[in-house]
Amino acid sequence: MLFTDDTDAALQAAVALANSTDEPGQPLGTVEDLSAFLVGWSYTGRHDATPAELDAVRRLRPALRGLLLAERDEAADLVNTMLAKAKALPQLQRHDTWDWHLHAVDPDRPLEERVVVETAMAMVDVIRADEMSRLARCAADDCEDVVLDLSRNRSRRYCSTTCGNREAVAAYRARQRS
Repeated sequence: MLFTDDTDAALQAAVALANSTDEPGQPLGTVEDLSAFLVGWSYTGRHDATPAELDAVRRLRPALRGLLLAERDEAADLVNTMLAKAKALPQLQRHDTWDWHLHAVDPDRPLEERVVVETAMAMVDVIRADEMSRLARCAADDCEDVVLDLSRNRSRRYCSTTCGNREAVAAYRARQRS
């Protein structure tokens, strides 16, 4: 295990949000999609389930992408800024199926603020472990999505099976033409 379970979950959720579109079925497609996403990733606390809240979380995508793809020193600065702006105060919490882990913002704060703080707290672990290479852009030529590589051998290059398959087919066809 590279990171704690809560760090893994927060990183995976942040990548899913950063890579999402506004299409139905995506984490930020509809209010209902956002609600399902929050349940799926065990987000706790306030959830207004309104179009305004959905729009606020959608507006986080550029900041999340920027943080996830930043160089280590820049990521540290971004994390510090995010945590200071939210007046984050890390505290140990235990709830549902999760054992002791850190929450750094009150559960009654707006969802978009909690998403930023959860992501920033996860990035603290990534930065401290000097594991920024676990985050990268998808290797597919026509994709700009973020890849989170939690594999032991650091072999993940594509954001999805779709991108990996598309690149493999393109490489196969190129070899056949040669």
